[in-house]
Amino acid sequence: MRRIALIFNLIMLLSAGSLSAQKTTLSGTLKGVPDGYHAIVSKVVGDKFVPVDTLQLNKKNAFKVSLDITEPTLFFLHIDNGDGNMCHLMMEPKDRVQADFEYLADKHVYKITNCKGSGNIELYGQFNDILMGATNQDAIAQAPARIEELIRQNKEKLMASFLVTFFEQDFDNHVMLYKEVRDALAPKYAENPYVKHLTERLKGVLAPGMEAPEIAMSDPEGVTRRLSDLRGKVVLIDFWASWCSPCRRENPNVVKLYNKYKDQGFEIFSVSLDKDGNAWRKAIKDDGLAWPNHVSDLKQWQSAAGRTYGIMSIPATVLVDREGKIIARNLRGAELEKQLQEIFK
Repeated sequence: MRRIALIFNLIMLLSAGSLSAQKTTLSGTLKGVPDGYHAIVSKVVGDKFVPVDTLQLNKKNAFKVSLDITEPTLFFLHIDNGDGNMCHLMMEPKDRVQADFEYLADKHVYKITNCKGSGNIELYGQFNDILMGATNQDAIAQAPARIEELIRQNKEKLMASFLVTFFEQDFDNHVMLYKEVRDALAPKYAENPYVKHLTERLKGVLAPGMEAPEIAMSDPEGVTRRLSDLRGKVVLIDFWASWCSPCRRENPNVVKLYNKYKDQGFEIFSVSLDKDGNAWRKAIKDDGLAWPNHVSDLKQWQSAAGRTYGIMSIPATVLVDREGKIIARNLRGAELEKQLQEIFK
């Protein structure tokens, strides 16, 4: 559900169009609406959640609604029972969609069946089925891989640009999936807000296999140290700060790995997002960070190196090989140790 909330945040990117509206229809059935409640179709306009229509269900739970849209638009089918759950409907101008929906009250989700006329809505239904089917630990563990494969197989559908944000918190490990979806959709939908989001997200991305950009900053004594001076060694670029509690808790593990592998060609290049130089120097001493390569421009989140590497939170790491190419990002603890064991075995 946390990831679904991340997807919902992307809704705010929708913008109003200036083209003439074209009639789009959605018809079908909706089962499971609790007595006394209504099913509503809404969309986001600016920063508000605006109802567009209320479904008039007949005795057979059938409905039909017309929507005037100028561009592909994400609508939301939801029930006004206060549970906050909704079914996402990506509609395009002139769509003629027929689909059957069912609200599963015990699971607070919507199931889509028998969808015709919209590959986007059909794709969302398949995505939802994977989530609903994750009812035990094995299924939960397999769900991300199944979702990734589903998106990859349907990357030419606009809904894929929305669903790929399921992996927003694990973006570094899904850069190529974002890129595949963006590249598949850009020729037709370059100006769509969801595709634009992917393009913005991919700007300056540094993925495994790419060359690590240069970092040239001053150390605590004012001497300029450059990442490129460590070419020929395996380097862990470690973004941290004295005020970052998780960073400080991770430091003993970093020290342990440095001591274990430094004689085999392992080096650490620490980039501090501190603002207070005294606090930075004290933390280096207190945590026993004995390697020489400590740099900072004391600009916190405006750190030049942090911005170059797209650092949004710390601790953050980038592991670089002897040729200066990125091996992996955000390895810590046991994962980092395992990777170093493989390199230096």
